[in-house]
Amino acid sequence: MRVNNVMLYTITRVVVFIILSFSIYLFFAGHHNPGGGFIGGLMTAAALLLLYLSFDLKTIKQIIPFNYTWMIAIGLLLSLGTGVASMLLGYPFLTQFFDYFDLPFLGETELATAVLFDVGIYLTVVGITLLSILTIGEDR
Repeated sequence: MRVNNVMLYTITRVVVFIILSFSIYLFFAGHHNPGGGFIGGLMTAAALLLLYLSFDLKTIKQIIPFNYTWMIAIGLLLSLGTGVASMLLGYPFLTQFFDYFDLPFLGETELATAVLFDVGIYLTVVGITLLSILTIGEDR
């Protein structure tokens, strides 16, 4: 018997878009408000996990060909690199630097090294979460 999952596929596409949008908002809001790389990464992992559950693993792996092991390594290197860079400049580990720049379309914008640290945390959380769940899910 073949199951018709049109409603599941349609709802998943809409909900994944909403979750990913909210995760991006949480990521950028985390610099001055609650949120950041950890919660944004968890929300992204939840959205991707919903895709894996709605569609089959093989289809999503073809569409999203990420190697989560490499994602974890890049995230850790980026997070640690921001801390080591401040030490190389003679400041304590993980010292944050920021300045304001005039960017096209955005105007005066604050750019901080904490965002790079959050990107590393984001990549690490997404990688660890999905690698753990998919490894358990593929085990038969």
